[in-house]
Amino acid sequence: MADVSATAARRIRSRHCHGGDGVVVDTISGLPDVILQHILTFIPTKYAITTSLLSKRWRHVWCDTPSLSFKTSSTLNAACINQTLTLYTAPKMMHFLLDINENDDVPHIDAWIEFAMSRNVEKMFLFLWVDKYSFPKFFYVSSSLKQLTLKHCDTSPKCSVSWTSLKNLSLLTCSVSDESMAKILSGCPVLESLTLNRCDELSYLDLSRSLRLRTLVVERSSSATGPKDIEAPHIHYLYLRYSQFPCSLVDVSSLTEANVDICTNELSYNARLLQPAVMDMLEKLQHVEKLTFGGNLLQVLSVAQLRGVPFPMFKVKALTLKTRIFHYIIPGIRRVLQNSDDLKKLTVHTIHCDIKLAKLLDRYLTSQAFNKAQLCPRLKDAVHWDVKSKHLPLFVELVLKNTKTLDKMFLVLDHRYRMFRKIIGTLSRNDKVSISLDSY
Repeated sequence: MADVSATAARRIRSRHCHGGDGVVVDTISGLPDVILQHILTFIPTKYAITTSLLSKRWRHVWCDTPSLSFKTSSTLNAACINQTLTLYTAPKMMHFLLDINENDDVPHIDAWIEFAMSRNVEKMFLFLWVDKYSFPKFFYVSSSLKQLTLKHCDTSPKCSVSWTSLKNLSLLTCSVSDESMAKILSGCPVLESLTLNRCDELSYLDLSRSLRLRTLVVERSSSATGPKDIEAPHIHYLYLRYSQFPCSLVDVSSLTEANVDICTNELSYNARLLQPAVMDMLEKLQHVEKLTFGGNLLQVLSVAQLRGVPFPMFKVKALTLKTRIFHYIIPGIRRVLQNSDDLKKLTVHTIHCDIKLAKLLDRYLTSQAFNKAQLCPRLKDAVHWDVKSKHLPLFVELVLKNTKTLDKMFLVLDHRYRMFRKIIGTLSRNDKVSISLDSY
């Protein structure tokens, strides 16, 4: 701890300025406490405490910092946290983070959470990598909590929930059933944003009574099964990552923006199985004005197009495609563009894709007796993942030929495509479409 303290002290002193006579002027220590405390909120609490060694001026500054952040390790144990809380004097806490990975700390967790809630904490982040811990009843009652993130937690309240000010709730790899989720939602009357990451026990996600909910993020692992059905009639934004198991959008009638893709390493095996659910999802999204489709989803749409599956008409005005440009996505993109009569803006963001998916999809198409030339006659030689100068201009040309109302096209290219900026820059359809390029 002494080495850490010395390092922190040197960093603070290194920010001092030299006066005109070569005298070191301490400009930071002269700042008001409230500003110094705000600065300390950006570093872990154990480092903020070491600033007390700088001088008498700094001795008690950290004690009123409106933020506490603890991550247990070999140098930060339960005794250290308890001592810190004893010295802490701020009457109001804005931010509290607790990252616990030792089962020995479980007996202290209740007291630490209660301490934060007694200071009317507004933002709480609890990452509990421990076994068999259940939150106490007092945890489920708060009028000050506005943002709550739980990770690796058992969120099964055994009492009523009353988070009357909570606006943002994130459950990451949490154990939560349909019944528990309903109980939590009933106690969050002003909830505006909900994030669910790998909450596999959920089956039917009913958000029909969450009248103020506007943002929903659902991420599933490749093998996750839940939630299977989503009823969210009031949300405006949806971020959805499918797994290899279908997910049905029961009601998303107020949706204005959606970002959808499939996260699975068995895409070729499940391409046909996923098609009914994916096409049903497209029906639910056809009224959305701003859409983002990922590369895996586009590959499933391509297979659906080759099999003659009908596509809905879209009202999308701004479409973003995040994918590698190669022949497996062409039929799906072409059909989506042809069915988007109101499209004004198209953004293509080239990203890395796993070559294994392409090889697996290749086998699937062969097993189904598809002629690969059907994917795109002029791109049929783009079977390998090397980048050829003609493929990207041909893709732009394909886009222009399959859109009627497009005004702007943005290409955000990774390093593999930078050499083709001049080639693409010369493409346009009678100057009716503005093509802009960027790279990363």
